[in-house]
Amino acid sequence: MSSRNQKLVPEAKEALNKFKMEAANEVGVNLKQGYNGDLTSRQAGSVGGQMVKKMIESYEKNMK
Repeated sequence: MSSRNQKLVPEAKEALNKFKMEAANEVGVNLKQGYNGDLTSRQAGSVGGQMVKKMIESYEKNMK
């Protein structure tokens, strides 16, 4: 069975990592490079939620 976490554009990995770090900083979660298994589910979810929120905002701005 293949992994569902494969990037559609592998070259975007660095940009996605930077985006994740920015989102974590905005919600006050201290991410470090590499393993972050010490985060709570709430912290990890807030980072992911912030990323989705920013992606939707960007998409909506580009629709105009």
